[in-house]
Amino acid sequence: MRKYGGWSALLAFAGLVTGATGAAAQVVPLATHRAYYELVLDATKAATRIDSARGRIGYEMTGGPCAGWAITLRQVTELDNGEGKRTVSDLRSISWEDVNAKSYRFKTQNYIDEELRDEADGTAERTGTDGFAVRLSKPKRERVALKGAILLPTEHIRKLIEAAARGERTLEAKVYDGAPDGKKIYDTLSVLGAPVAGDKDLEEAVRQPELASLKRYPVTISYFEPGIGERTPVYVLGFELYENGVSRALRLDYGTFSMKGELKKLEFLPATPCKR
Repeated sequence: MRKYGGWSALLAFAGLVTGATGAAAQVVPLATHRAYYELVLDATKAATRIDSARGRIGYEMTGGPCAGWAITLRQVTELDNGEGKRTVSDLRSISWEDVNAKSYRFKTQNYIDEELRDEADGTAERTGTDGFAVRLSKPKRERVALKGAILLPTEHIRKLIEAAARGERTLEAKVYDGAPDGKKIYDTLSVLGAPVAGDKDLEEAVRQPELASLKRYPVTISYFEPGIGERTPVYVLGFELYENGVSRALRLDYGTFSMKGELKKLEFLPATPCKR
């Protein structure tokens, strides 16, 4: 959601809880899967300087509880200001996170009207309990030290699911996903709802046996620039998150306009087996 097309690795928004990481193990294992979402302008929020918007998200999560989790994401968004100006953003992201959230590899590219605007490529290694040592090859070769209690994207979502299962309603955390320049950390505030009951309004894509008996939680994550005092979110991401990491009912609020994402296709994939 950066520059209208960006996606926080919350980008790992969609699926990232392992059954074997962290102190509190999960009952429901992570579902490796491929998902496609269709984006449209959210008519429930007044838009400024945007007359129409549409887009799509392609998301794939592969790996397993021993191999770690690889995520490939592409989000293409087309905006029209109603005065003949059309803007197309194209965000592409590839990342890998180990199951203990100690190692992270990432590559992100953000194109605006086919022109590369942002690019980051690097690795991050956790340094004890006090941040990460980052090695970047793009946008330029350098080393960066990130200090403090920082969560990686999959780790963040795992903690959200754990908190929701305990009945907690908020979670504050600093989150790092590598975009847009390999240096940025976001402060986040997540609001967690009680499990959603019923399937009356569910799209056809999620009416699958793998999801039929699972709980799903409404989640809203606000992303802030680091700082103190009262701040306005840079963007807000909302979705319903199943216990196995699948997400539906997306809402991407960029401040001046908002988009809704409907899950159009969902395919479950085989996980990478652990080596014996």
